[in-house]
Amino acid sequence: MKTLTKAEEDVMQVVWKLDKAFLKEIVNEMPEPKPHQNTVATILKILVDKGFVGIEVFGRMHQYYPMVNKEVYSKGRVKSLVKKYYEGSFSNIVSSMVKENNLSIEELELLLKQLKKGK
Repeated sequence: MKTLTKAEEDVMQVVWKLDKAFLKEIVNEMPEPKPHQNTVATILKILVDKGFVGIEVFGRMHQYYPMVNKEVYSKGRVKSLVKKYYEGSFSNIVSSMVKENNLSIEELELLLKQLKKGK
């Protein structure tokens, strides 16, 4: 799967949130400082070209909708991150998070309980 730039991810987050939206609705939902409408339109065109966003045409208006599921994209990005920076080992990333105090032992134990319950 293709990766997105920071700007493309920002726009995609809004498209995922709104599910279907026109350009003006997407711009209105963007965080401050809001990008110019032309900038968002350009990014949406790139997202369409990359296959992340589809378009439904209503006269001169275009309604945009996600073609790629947010969870599918997120999982791919996490796997890529782990492969690139943690030698492909999820245990290495968890170990790193514990060492850096980003994840407490208690949180780790809770995660283990949830994982065991889910299986």
